[in-house]
Amino acid sequence: MNFEDLLTEQRNRHSTHIDQADSNEMVDIINREDQRVGRSVQKQLPQVAEAINLATKRFDQGGRLIYIGAGTSGRLGVLDATELRPTYGLEESQTFGIIAGGPETMFHTIEGVEDSGELAEENLKDVSVGEKDIVIGIAASGATNYTVSALAYAKKLGALTIALACVPESPLEKNADVAICPIVGPEVITGATLMKAGTAQKMVLNMLSSGIMIRSGKVYQNLMINVTPTNDKTQRRAKRIIAAATQTSTLAAERALARADNNVPLAILLIETKGTIAEAKKLLAQSGGHVSDAVKLSLQ
Repeated sequence: MNFEDLLTEQRNRHSTHIDQADSNEMVDIINREDQRVGRSVQKQLPQVAEAINLATKRFDQGGRLIYIGAGTSGRLGVLDATELRPTYGLEESQTFGIIAGGPETMFHTIEGVEDSGELAEENLKDVSVGEKDIVIGIAASGATNYTVSALAYAKKLGALTIALACVPESPLEKNADVAICPIVGPEVITGATLMKAGTAQKMVLNMLSSGIMIRSGKVYQNLMINVTPTNDKTQRRAKRIIAAATQTSTLAAERALARADNNVPLAILLIETKGTIAEAKKLLAQSGGHVSDAVKLSLQ
């Protein structure tokens, strides 16, 4: 595969005059191209849903959500993993991103690292990737050797492999259990895949990781309930979440949170079922930690 032949490297006929456009026309060109991104992602929704279902099974069994990539793609993976932890109360060991060249490449470009398949294998060996894990390989071109090698190695070890690329039938896709490929077309600025391709990748990663968290019981209604109240700010947040989920007062939420020993899902269940601590804990255990399912069980 010649890199120059990739769709992500082609010239965009709609923006060949962008250097001569005034600012109003320039942003209009960029915005019109950005509107193609949502449609390209929409076409991949079945693949995203499949990835969520398969990944949740492994995540619930103790598997880790591992992102890997180079350059912009690698940075987007690190960002998604980093944001997941405080949002859903995850440990650093449960989800993390690996970027070619290490943490320094989050801020500086290191030449050559994206071409090294050996480096990718070393990076995955360092974190002891296994068959419970979920490895998401991200590469706009679908041809970055570092990422392709990483996914091939992870697949050989039995991990669930998910490819996220912006070209069809790429080398990355061949090593994936599930391939998600929003085809965004040529960039406004030729080869600048931080633009449409980067936006598409971010949209997919948002859906993918959020979906896994929802399926894992870390959301009730549309509220993130896995917050851990460790200081005044998070205590207030936890009370607001409980009050909103149960349509009760902040005072009632505070009392339930105290009874539940700062466990937000348990506090919600205490209010929703009007039961005892022991009953609420039993319901949560029976439902695998899913509050909605636990509420339904209490009504049977």
